[in-house]
Amino acid sequence: MTENNGNFLGDLPRFLNQNTIFCYLLKWTIICILVGAAAGTLSALFLSLLNLATDFRNSHPQMVYLLPLAGFFIGFIYYHKGKGVERGNNLVFDTIHNPKDVIPFKMTPLVLFGTIITHLFGGSAGREGTALQMAAATADQLHEPFKLSPSDRKILLIAGLSAGFASVFGTPWAGAVFGIEVLLMGKIPQKSIFPAIAAAFIGAYVTGLWGVGHTHYHINLVPRISMMGVLYSMVAGLAFSIAAVSFVRITDLLSSIFKKIKYPAIRPVIGGFIVLGMVLLLGTHKYIGLGIPVIVVSFQQASQPADFALKILLTAITLAAGFKGGEVTPLFFIGATLGSALSVFLPLPVALLAGMGFVAVFAGAAKTPIACCIMAFELFGISCGWYVAIACVIAFLASGHHSIYNAPENKSPKHLLFGRLGI
Repeated sequence: MTENNGNFLGDLPRFLNQNTIFCYLLKWTIICILVGAAAGTLSALFLSLLNLATDFRNSHPQMVYLLPLAGFFIGFIYYHKGKGVERGNNLVFDTIHNPKDVIPFKMTPLVLFGTIITHLFGGSAGREGTALQMAAATADQLHEPFKLSPSDRKILLIAGLSAGFASVFGTPWAGAVFGIEVLLMGKIPQKSIFPAIAAAFIGAYVTGLWGVGHTHYHINLVPRISMMGVLYSMVAGLAFSIAAVSFVRITDLLSSIFKKIKYPAIRPVIGGFIVLGMVLLLGTHKYIGLGIPVIVVSFQQASQPADFALKILLTAITLAAGFKGGEVTPLFFIGATLGSALSVFLPLPVALLAGMGFVAVFAGAAKTPIACCIMAFELFGISCGWYVAIACVIAFLASGHHSIYNAPENKSPKHLLFGRLGI
């Protein structure tokens, strides 16, 4: 009996790869449980540490003076220990398009602690990049034990991206769509749909089981859609596209400038001094870290016109210099404050415009309009649907091929929503 059990367990990967619907569902259910549980747990740990770091920095604002030193620590560790993982999200995307070596698991602890240090000392960055990299790197460790083919390995990594996104933002449907849309729009492999959805929901559920919550935003008034409402949404969408393109181009420009510094560990030191200088010059800490309190306020009253522009600049400097984190939460900040400021000129409720900008700038910068619309429905409710959809599509179309995910495959027209039309 023991020998038979041993043979069965040893043959389990081969059994699960049998070409039957039952084996397919069983295999991907097991994998998605593992991927979702890992992503949810890692996101719960990450978000808890991030909250502690943010609270400590807020209660000790002098921590920002050590940002250049923190930058040297991050740059030094990545230069000497981060070989092979320094490309972050783009390494994950390239691996999905051209599966070769396993993504090193060391990416997980490196990006986790690099991001916590960035936020602890006042860098302006987000969190989705960290969650995506941790989830994908951890998920990729399963492809050898399960003897996955190259095509199945792509699905595994898509499931990891979906679980990471869903668990860090608490939006499982948006996470499921994001994992597919950000990479493969125009040639979606049908087999990836079930794993993406399952892993996303499991990841979000597990994060909740750990008692880690997410910020809630509220749109208290949504007027009935009208021709003027459509026009105002289109105008707002154009403004959001300009913000998205500005963020991408400024970040790319600054990255090229920082890369001229030969020793990588010095890049975040210089970037840290620039951010510190700007914080002291502005006399406020509202533009560093995630900026969640500013986003919340933007749903309640009109933001200052300079808020979104200053966040673009500080985040671009932080990330281009080599600090760790993500772009999405800063994009939420940029979009929400821009939309809120537009309420002075456009006759739409301030919370509605803030919510439209929240997702539309992200849609323009990440080329994921469908995931962004779904995220809006999950966060704000479906009543804002028409306004959000118009703003997201306009921001997506008007921003062209500029993308925060700059792997060459992700900028190809065939991966865009309207790629088949040549737009």
